[in-house]
Amino acid sequence: MTIKELAYSAQQQLQASTGSSLKRAHIYELLAASFGFNSYAALGVDTVLTQQRPDDERIASHHTFVRGRCIELGYPPENADLLSVALRSFLEVRQIGVVRISELISQLRGDWVGLEGYPIGDDTEQFGDELDDRLSARWAGSDVGDFAPLMLDGLEAAASKGNALAHYALSLIHAPDDDEDTDQGSGSPYWHTQAQQGRMLTGVEKEWADAHAARLAQEDKYARHLREAGRLGNQHARLDLAKRFGDPSFFERPRHDVDADPSAVAEIAERLGRVADAKHWLTVAAESGDTDAMLRLIEEHDQGDLTRCWTWVYLSRLIGTDLSKDDHYAINEDGSEYDDDVGGPAYAAGRDGVYLNPLSAEQDAASRDAARDLFEQIQRAAAPTHRR
Repeated sequence: MTIKELAYSAQQQLQASTGSSLKRAHIYELLAASFGFNSYAALGVDTVLTQQRPDDERIASHHTFVRGRCIELGYPPENADLLSVALRSFLEVRQIGVVRISELISQLRGDWVGLEGYPIGDDTEQFGDELDDRLSARWAGSDVGDFAPLMLDGLEAAASKGNALAHYALSLIHAPDDDEDTDQGSGSPYWHTQAQQGRMLTGVEKEWADAHAARLAQEDKYARHLREAGRLGNQHARLDLAKRFGDPSFFERPRHDVDADPSAVAEIAERLGRVADAKHWLTVAAESGDTDAMLRLIEEHDQGDLTRCWTWVYLSRLIGTDLSKDDHYAINEDGSEYDDDVGGPAYAAGRDGVYLNPLSAEQDAASRDAARDLFEQIQRAAAPTHRR
């Protein structure tokens, strides 16, 4: 079901239920009002309509809002009452809801912690498990067909208006599955080429060729939406462009806060040969408590700053991992953890402790103070926050 089909169906049912003549444009406004929005344009900023929402009678909390919107649109009060009740019934029967694009993106990226605003304006913690099952992590690599057509239509509509979030959500939806078998599971490039050259295919060869053509079309949509989201300023899209296509635009623009693993960002920077950017993001990771990043800074980037290196050592101790101590452990030949109960040949793995020249008393005090300050920042960042 597309948005136009939904609006048409709503118009027909509301007119039949109430005996009122309704303009199609008003239907869109009333749909938005059903979810607490002042206008349909406001709904499309970071929200799209979707289907198969959990049953939720609290949509009735917007009954008064819908009634008021009807009156604003010129309908008499008695008709407004009928329209608001009929619209609520229509939406419940068809299980129409809304989803925030930003929360959808979090789910698709795998860092979803709760779909706030589903439905808009309500505290939905009670739906956590049910929503998590319905909007499972499989979305991150799912087929486009697994998504509600209504939601996809809404995202496409928002993207056509220059909505960077919508473009980025669509790129994630169309992102190819890198783990898929590209020779069979994703369709054979060979048979696709044969079909392109005019060869008539049948049976499994045609299936492989068609599957490969579909994969290419999906990859094209992925790249197109990702590039447009990046052009419109979405930082996650720019980071994905750097990772997937080697596009350096994320690093070439002024740095902004981005919700991403700084060590992973540093790795991308290294692949692009951007040493200064790699150091910056490793520092962000280290200042967040990543001892592996601290070790890399000591060994690769901060060798010329002994005070800074000692700061990392002192910080690692406060966190619970002393980088100045050896850290060796036994592994099996295949690299798996050694089990004494199983026995067999063991091999040493791990690292030697870092060795640093001593500091002067004044420098040492400065390093310790800096480490304590960073540790306090890490503790404050880790302190639990309470949601409403």
